[in-house]
Amino acid sequence: MAKRIKNQDQYEALREQGYSKEKSARIANTEDSGEKGGAAKKYEDRTKEDLYQQAKKVGIEGRSKMTKTELIKALRNN
Repeated sequence: MAKRIKNQDQYEALREQGYSKEKSARIANTEDSGEKGGAAKKYEDRTKEDLYQQAKKVGIEGRSKMTKTELIKALRNN
């Protein structure tokens, strides 16, 4: 059984932009997918725990062994 995509429009737009199926699905299935928000805190201003939770949310592997700097780099490159 295939997994359901929560935000199909966003998924298709990401695929058209060249994102992989996996990354498109991961982004389209995040809880706040497609929502526009205010200015977010810079990664450097967040706690390591906040960064860890964000990395968990987007599915970054190896996050539990990463330093704050490594988490920031992984989130920016995700």
